[in-house]
Amino acid sequence: MEDAALLRPESGPALVFTVDFITPIVDDPETFGAIAAANSISDVYAMGAEPQVALVVCGFPEERVSSEILTRIFQGARDKAAEARCAIVGGHTVIDPELKYGLCVIGVVEPDHVLSQTGARPGDRLILTKPIGSGIAAQAIKKEKLSEEEIASLVAALTTLNRGAKDAALAAGARAATDVTGFGLLGHLLHLLLGSEVAARIEAPAVPVFDFVRGLAEQGVVPGGTHRNLSYVNPHVSWDGALDETDRLLLADAQTSGGLLIAVPPEGEATILAELEKRSTPARAVIGTVVEGEPGRIEVVAKA
Repeated sequence: MEDAALLRPESGPALVFTVDFITPIVDDPETFGAIAAANSISDVYAMGAEPQVALVVCGFPEERVSSEILTRIFQGARDKAAEARCAIVGGHTVIDPELKYGLCVIGVVEPDHVLSQTGARPGDRLILTKPIGSGIAAQAIKKEKLSEEEIASLVAALTTLNRGAKDAALAAGARAATDVTGFGLLGHLLHLLLGSEVAARIEAPAVPVFDFVRGLAEQGVVPGGTHRNLSYVNPHVSWDGALDETDRLLLADAQTSGGLLIAVPPEGEATILAELEKRSTPARAVIGTVVEGEPGRIEVVAKA
């Protein structure tokens, strides 16, 4: 299950195709548009590619969303796509009971630079480039449980393009990557491991989490998608007994516009960390190691 479709012509760059859309997780229209655009474009970066052009996909309830609000959403997305050097050249809108916005994106990548979900090898180090917890945070926004400062911290990460993470991965000789979105960290790791026919060991304390999220999870502010994710990955995970239900939910939390999860050969670890720091990614955490074992098996430990 790759992050995007890949078309390899007989010569020249390969083409990458993807489509994604989300419902609002913040109130500000421009910010929602920017997050939605970054989220859609992320699948292109996860393949090692550069976005080129995009088409809008938008559904909206016309009785509740004015043309002014739509214009602001489109503006926020257009500005974020422009930052990615990706032109929005058209698209389609429909009347829908629920507001949603996203992009169909086409990118290009040199064939020998493709990051896939089949390239991880035992010994590879697993690197995460954004903190997790955005699903819980979005639920908290709906319940008015986040401060303005906490929302600002969340938005800063969610609107950060994964271009820098992609460039760092390629500079370090990474062979495999995926972006962390709806299936949560463990769900997307599972897909990468199954594709590569390997297993992994994850160090829970090493996983970056938004500072304010654990307390929210302990209060029960957890979306249904996160609970479903945990049920989905549980058969594939061996949990350290020291990890409680909150720890497990955090690692399964459904993300929006998450970071890249990169498998890099051990000799590239220092390089990728330096490259990520140079590019000021929201996180640059070594969270575990790819190991030999039953394909898809994940061991989560409480200590390094």
